[in-house]
Amino acid sequence: MAYDDQNIFAKILRGEIPNDTVYEDEHVLAFNDIAPQAPVHVLVIPKGAYVSIDDFGAKASADEIAAFYRSVSKIARDAGLSEDGYRVIANTGGHGGQEVPHFHAHILGGKKLGAMLP
Repeated sequence: MAYDDQNIFAKILRGEIPNDTVYEDEHVLAFNDIAPQAPVHVLVIPKGAYVSIDDFGAKASADEIAAFYRSVSKIARDAGLSEDGYRVIANTGGHGGQEVPHFHAHILGGKKLGAMLP
C-alpha cells in the first residue's frame, strides 16, 4: 500500500489539524487521542511517511526506530504509568483494525485494562 499524504496524521504533522501534543522530538510526535479509550490514551507517530509497523520496520532508519520506542517508554513514564502498567497497541492492516494509514502506536493506561480481545 502506498502512503497517502492526505491521511489525518500527515495533516497533523503538517500543522493543518491541531492536536494536544504531549511529546515531540526530531522523529516523533505524540498527542492525546480525541476519543480516549482509557484515562491515558496517547497516540505516538513517527514523523516519516510510514503506512504500518511493517513499513516502518522495513524502511525507517535505526535512529528513527530507536527514537520511536524510546519515546513510547518516556511518555509512559512521564504519564505515571510505569508502576501500575500500561498497554501499547499498533494495529496493522484491515484485519488488525488499523484505521489511519500512518504507522502509530496507542499507549493506554491509568486504570486496569480488560482482556486484549473479547
